[in-house]
Amino acid sequence: MIRLDNISKQNGTRLIFVEASAALQRGEKIGLVGPNGAGKSTLFRMISGQEPPDEGNILIDRGISIGLFSQDVGEMADRSAVAEVIVGAGPVSEVGEELAKLEAALADPDKADQLDAILERYGEVQARFEELGGYALEGKTREVLDGLGFSQEMMDGDVGLLSGGWKMRVALARILLMRPDVMLLDEPSNHLDLESLIWLEQFLAGYDGALMMTSHDREFMNCIINKVIEIDGGNLTSFSGDYEFYARQSALNERHQQAQFERQQATLAKEIAFIERFKARASHAAQVQSRVKKLDKIDRVEPPKRRQAIAFEFRPAPRSGDDVAKLRGVSKRYGSKVIYDGLELLIRRKERCCVLGVNGAGKSTLLKLVTGNTSPDTGTVTLGGSVKMGYFAQHAMDQLDGDATIFATLDAAFPHAGQGSLRTLAGAFGFSGDEVEKRCRQLSGGEKARLVMALMLYDPPNFLVLDEPTNHLDLATKEMLITALSNYEGTMLFVSHDRHFLARLSNRVLELTREGIHDYDGGYTEYVARTGQEAPGLHG
Repeated sequence: MIRLDNISKQNGTRLIFVEASAALQRGEKIGLVGPNGAGKSTLFRMISGQEPPDEGNILIDRGISIGLFSQDVGEMADRSAVAEVIVGAGPVSEVGEELAKLEAALADPDKADQLDAILERYGEVQARFEELGGYALEGKTREVLDGLGFSQEMMDGDVGLLSGGWKMRVALARILLMRPDVMLLDEPSNHLDLESLIWLEQFLAGYDGALMMTSHDREFMNCIINKVIEIDGGNLTSFSGDYEFYARQSALNERHQQAQFERQQATLAKEIAFIERFKARASHAAQVQSRVKKLDKIDRVEPPKRRQAIAFEFRPAPRSGDDVAKLRGVSKRYGSKVIYDGLELLIRRKERCCVLGVNGAGKSTLLKLVTGNTSPDTGTVTLGGSVKMGYFAQHAMDQLDGDATIFATLDAAFPHAGQGSLRTLAGAFGFSGDEVEKRCRQLSGGEKARLVMALMLYDPPNFLVLDEPTNHLDLATKEMLITALSNYEGTMLFVSHDRHFLARLSNRVLELTREGIHDYDGGYTEYVARTGQEAPGLHG
């Protein structure tokens, strides 16, 4: 369907692709992987015709429709969410608009003299609209928006009033409703809660077109893809299988390449030692000459490219009392919506509580109550003795000073720490060398999240409250965070839509329901086994 034939692409002085080739065949579902900045979004823009390659060709079969979802959703306002999705649904939306205009013309007394012509055209357009499934369109649109977590109110409200994250879901719904021959999805799992994520996973698994996507969620990718294309150092390498297969195969290839490289280096060292030893002796001139020629002809094996592994180790947190947080008789409402009524909860030392619940169940509200960022209407929230809290929420990223550099931000937070210590901290969170001089406003979402975590974890709290900490984090950084938190000795309360994160870190599940909290001993994996569902409200 789509062939990338020896494409090269340069961005300023940076080479992104060098004579790279790959293909997307009918029925293939491809996960596009590679380090941040490797060129994943650039590849999507080239395939969708937004920018050409510098050299080489992108060959697309005739008549193939392509839908691209990217993080840049553009302007949305003055329509309902339903109307905004339908407008992006391809030809059927244009036919629908003409039908609406013709209906208005039929009711317009000033156009009575054109009635026969309007009626005739109306009949043709109506037949075409029906043929394209137009009358079922609104129902399908509502079904998709419902799957992505929209309430009826949000579907019919002004799309312009929605937050950036919800507008992303509207843009994603457009592509899903369009059902093109090829979907290109750039981070579709960002901004989704667990229920919407699993709904999208099932939708894409059942989609019969071809798909190419990026995602920082390994479980999500594993459930959908049957092939991986890796972008690395300007090349495209294909692997048949899911993400887990790719990760194993990639590690194996790296070990083989390292072994080959070491064997060749040992051989070269012997040859060079022989040449050095005998080059001054006339009796060995022919042998030396022959070995020099042999060395020149050898194809050199490159050592494997080492991913810069980010590693962060917690300094031991001070010990807290055994009761870390206690909620007694807590009630909370927003307007007429009751979130909690008489909530009782005790969080104990060393517990790692993950909070699950359908949209609007009050997951973030629970975290805000515990951290004191919102007050209960009635009841009390108390923290135990010697509790030192760290709170990660999305709004913390918005509060960074845009004019300050990364280093200045760390220095202002820890004025007594030495320069070396702060540079080590920055390096552990992926900011090495001159990158510490970047201003906060230039940082991507993932970089901001890493900086906020560095600020929070340098002087470690003994109670971590985390609201979607893995949003925007790439796979390598997420893995680093999971490893660091697995060795963390303190207490945790967190919300996450990342099942890998939930399974690795939780040892208690708090499921928020209309009847109150269902409390499960054991982590997320035990919760799934016990309830038969990966998220509340979704039965497996």
